[in-house]
Amino acid sequence: MSSIKSEELFSKLANQSKASSIREILKIIQSSDVISLAGGMPDPVTFPVEELKKITAQILTRDSAQALQYSSTEGLLKLREFLFRWLNLDSKKFGINNIVITSGSQQGLDLVSKALLDPEDIVIVELPSYLAALNAFRSYGAEMIGIPMDVEGMQMELLEDTLERLKNKSKKVKFIYTISNFQNPAGVTMSLSRRKKILDIAQNYNLFILEDNPYDKLRFEGESLPPIFSLDYEGRVINLGTFSKILCPGLRLAWISGNKEVIEKIVILKQATDLCTPILNQLIASEYCSQGYIDKNIESNILIYKKKRDVMLQSLEKYFPAEASWTKPEGGFFVFVTLPEYFDTDEMLSEAVKEKVAYVSGSSFYANGKGKNTMRLSFCYPCEEDILEGIKRLGKVIYTKINNAPA
Repeated sequence: MSSIKSEELFSKLANQSKASSIREILKIIQSSDVISLAGGMPDPVTFPVEELKKITAQILTRDSAQALQYSSTEGLLKLREFLFRWLNLDSKKFGINNIVITSGSQQGLDLVSKALLDPEDIVIVELPSYLAALNAFRSYGAEMIGIPMDVEGMQMELLEDTLERLKNKSKKVKFIYTISNFQNPAGVTMSLSRRKKILDIAQNYNLFILEDNPYDKLRFEGESLPPIFSLDYEGRVINLGTFSKILCPGLRLAWISGNKEVIEKIVILKQATDLCTPILNQLIASEYCSQGYIDKNIESNILIYKKKRDVMLQSLEKYFPAEASWTKPEGGFFVFVTLPEYFDTDEMLSEAVKEKVAYVSGSSFYANGKGKNTMRLSFCYPCEEDILEGIKRLGKVIYTKINNAPA
């Protein structure tokens, strides 16, 4: 009996798709004693288990018919009304119909890509940028062009120069993708002046801005900045938010905010994807939020993650060589490290795992294939003791590479 030649039957998309490097790293270290500074998973200590137990029991007792049924594609009205108030959306510009609930923010990335991208369209991204977003854009045949960042985020002069060059080549750019707060992986936050400037640029070149904002509520220090979405008066900004970092990722709840035309298209496309986001999960989140738990949970989470960030930054100062530099995020989950040019963190990962520590090599986040001398370190999941010990082990690996480098 002959075997199936599956590769001849798969779609071009399936044959071109590659597994996430982060997920592959997590599989390697999941059942070992390796300290993982790799995955951006929330600390389970932050999960409000008892409150969710109580709320879930109440819902299944009181509203089982609704909780176990199909629901509207747009999402639970009560939850969208809460988000409208909680996000302080301007009622002169927005209404409930400007929000759709999604099954995680990754579905949001996929739906926006599906709504806006055709093969060979161009998406402008940050260098570095979120790996799963790059994969989403790539899956629809888009070409990604990266703009380097500094401590204030994407560099606007380089953005304008790039867009002008693409315009002269008659290239079709659809949107600019940015994580405006505590960027993944770099940890930097876009300054207010650049938030205003990117809106001007998007208007001049008739582009959308896709603002991914999963860490907005997790600010440890510094001045809170308005989302680009709230500064927009033309409907150019599509904003993604999520409960994964401030409640728990297992509920798979997120939202998209945008102009009505965009949201209407997304709702139609979502109907072909999953019909609706699980209503039980939406009822749980809605009840949790309406009872006032969400803000208290965020306050608690900030204290936990700030301590972890501080331990990581202090450990880096103590155990990393002077040749290394790193970002100092005011919130979020990540620190981004830059090593001397001769380092290849892809190759160094196997040596780090031998020392029982793991990270994500920076090249995974670069749309242009560069960044081999960089790495992302996550402080969100490991305990404070493991962060300190993990940085100590990683510092040992880096010092060994420096000492063995050619003169």
